[in-house]
Amino acid sequence: MMEKFNVIVIGSGSAGGTLAARLSEDADRRVLLIEAGPDYPDSEDFPQDLLNASAMSGAVPGHPNNWGYVGNLTPELPYSVARGKILGGSSSLNGCYFIRGTKADFDRWVEAGNTEWSYDKVLPYYKKLENDLNFGETEHHSGEGPVPIYRELEKPYSVTKAFYQACEELGFVWEEDKNAGGEPGYGPVPLNAVDGMRINTGLAYINPIRNRSNLVVSGETLALRIIFNGKQAIGVEVERKGSKEIIYGDEIVLSAGAFNSPHLLMLSGIGSKEELEAAGVEVLHHLPGVGKGFTDHPDVQLGYKPKQALGPDEQRDNLQAVLNFTSLGSEHPGDLEIMPMYKAFGEAMLGGSGSKFKGVTDIIRRPNQTLKSMKGISKRRFIQQALHQGDLFIVVGLQYSKGRGDITLTSSDPKVQPKIDYNYLENEYDLSRLREGMRLTVEILKSEAFKPYFKKLTEIDDATLNDDDKLNAWMRSHLATAIHASGSAKMGPSDDPNAVVDQYGKVHGINGLWVADTSIFPQVPSRGPAATAIMVGERIADFIKESSKEESEITID
Repeated sequence: MMEKFNVIVIGSGSAGGTLAARLSEDADRRVLLIEAGPDYPDSEDFPQDLLNASAMSGAVPGHPNNWGYVGNLTPELPYSVARGKILGGSSSLNGCYFIRGTKADFDRWVEAGNTEWSYDKVLPYYKKLENDLNFGETEHHSGEGPVPIYRELEKPYSVTKAFYQACEELGFVWEEDKNAGGEPGYGPVPLNAVDGMRINTGLAYINPIRNRSNLVVSGETLALRIIFNGKQAIGVEVERKGSKEIIYGDEIVLSAGAFNSPHLLMLSGIGSKEELEAAGVEVLHHLPGVGKGFTDHPDVQLGYKPKQALGPDEQRDNLQAVLNFTSLGSEHPGDLEIMPMYKAFGEAMLGGSGSKFKGVTDIIRRPNQTLKSMKGISKRRFIQQALHQGDLFIVVGLQYSKGRGDITLTSSDPKVQPKIDYNYLENEYDLSRLREGMRLTVEILKSEAFKPYFKKLTEIDDATLNDDDKLNAWMRSHLATAIHASGSAKMGPSDDPNAVVDQYGKVHGINGLWVADTSIFPQVPSRGPAATAIMVGERIADFIKESSKEESEITID
């Protein structure tokens, strides 16, 4: 007898794990959650390096739980882009930064035709997901959700205090609660981490409900394409245990992330007709916005040698403080971000310490995987980071970029990654604001408050900092990305030629197919998208529940 599910969710990450958990609250709804990476039903078996909130070892090229995408930040700069391939998806790999999108972000979403995504309408879902350990039940927060959120308010590190004092010296406002919708300023970073342990959506949403008989989690199951009857989605072709099979479902939800979700749409015949035909894929539905116009947060890391080493008690959390501010003349509030890191590069990525080459040694403990993952990326930048990995650094991020990226299908083989072009820093507007952020960061480092900690800058000199052209060249060569890709299958009304889904997450022109992850954001939020991705899982779960009711007014377009 053919097994069939009411809903199949592809991807167990920030949105997918959340959505599967909420949909399975209805005992009559059979839900299948597919994860390409391993599943860990017992939280104690979860890889310990991925639970360490102060490290991001999963982002290292060659890590078995990292998809290891290669994207071109500029035509000259290929870059290894980490995405989670494990229960919890990228919430198992990220930096635990958990700041909500702002009211201004959601105002832009509404202006793009998505009235269901106003700040007032999403706030209840932000509250629903969180257990705020600092503020508890308030107008802005909840103390009952599955994700614990903590910020260090009582005993910030000494260098954090210096950062705060420097920001105050420079005239910025104090923002104690980054999730309360206040004016951008400096303050503590909310983290989805408790006592140094990263809490991913697998731990927060899925493992606590394993007893539900109507929820099936299938790890090590690679989705290859969506199966259709005409333009009705009816199932998913997967590969597991070395063989291919088709699993059938009434509703299919792509929550595979900003790269995988559009990739699966294109492999299934949904996308630009010309590009699909060029890649040898039969066209099911021409939808040119698939993979086009995505946004992210370009950033650079400004390294410095400290006067004194931070002790282990001041490195439990790699993130603790952040300054969000608006660039000169910008119409986008909080379009720049400055965030000090409390571990050197090697320690942050590997969770270790020791000689400046220890990080390199640790990486090549998996030589075959590492070399394969690094194929095509910048070896020069990797060597730069290795040589300076004993330095501390501050991340300078452009939180509202004018540039847009593209994802292009190059093969009909699901195991061949698409071409990813970020198109970063192609316009003067983005360059000028990132220069402003760089120079302000140097002011902070050279402030009176930072004198006990700052010794000298590394990799950059005053002549470069003071010359626009030289600084542009330096930023382009030292460019990184926050890995916050969004908008690769963006939501919008059907008369928007670039929209892929409607504001409920349903794919335009297709029945029974939804997308719920950062790929549907019209624009990446001006704060990191982790909290917003989980919120989207919560919100679209309710949309799917509503759509299944006979009396619902929501219809497939």
